Amino acid sequence: MSAQDSGTADRRRQFAEEARSERPDLALLCLLLGAEAGPVGPGEPRPVQPHEVTPDPYGVDAAQIELDRLAGLLPYGSRSPAAWASALSELLGGRFEFSGSSADYQRLESSLLQQVLRRRRGLPILLSVVWIEVARRAGAPVYGVALPGHFVVGFGDPAQPVLVDPFAGGAPLTGEDADLLVAGATGARLEPSMLTPARPLEIVLRILNNIRAWATARPERTDVALWAVELSLLLPSHPARLRYERAQLLVQRGEFQRGAAEMEEYAEVLDTIEPTTAESVRRKAQAARALLN
Repeated sequence: MSAQDSGTADRRRQFAEEARSERPDLALLCLLLGAEAGPVGPGEPRPVQPHEVTPDPYGVDAAQIELDRLAGLLPYGSRSPAAWASALSELLGGRFEFSGSSADYQRLESSLLQQVLRRRRGLPILLSVVWIEVARRAGAPVYGVALPGHFVVGFGDPAQPVLVDPFAGGAPLTGEDADLLVAGATGARLEPSMLTPARPLEIVLRILNNIRAWATARPERTDVALWAVELSLLLPSHPARLRYERAQLLVQRGEFQRGAAEMEEYAEVLDTIEPTTAESVRRKAQAARALLN
């Protein structure tokens, strides 16, 4: 095993252990996820050269320090949920200009916490992670709110939350604003259940789903799709179909034998519940093996 492969295995082992811990660390999971994309430098990520000394090549420690630094810049003293929201908006949205735009949906970096901290741009859910982690370190009653199609941040009592939109620089959201966001994404009305605080693993899986969607739109990036699927499979709860998706990606990348074997394993799982689908998967496994000839 190469040093790079060994490093990947170690990070994934740490990711799996953290995901199964009693209180998963959201920032650490997002940073280990971000490390899958490669080293972080002052510019674009670049490969590590042989024997190069890189104490923190993936920016994990530096990102944790930055989150601590930002939290330390918040004014000291107890405050109401509305005051917490205002203080975070002034610091992150105002002073440091964390926000997003439609162009950010086209960039993989927008889903990587290290890069979002560096660029101060990202998808709604990653900007929300920045807010959550900075606010949590400062003692705020903060949580993520996974509205359909648009992730936001809540402060205070989830039954009567103070909502803000980090993607819009921390703009406050009234109940009517949230209702319009949901209606725009789904055509339905805002339901109280949609305001339930999102758990860390739910946030991480949603981030990985975003990355998979980004890679699916770019057939040349099966490398990204593969690691996103493999990290998803390390979470304690994940869709079983991801095993089939991984097998398909292996075939697309020319690993016909491994892909076919995993398709056959998935077909065995389906046998008792979806025998017709299982047979279809087996035929695809046979077709993948035929590509070896």
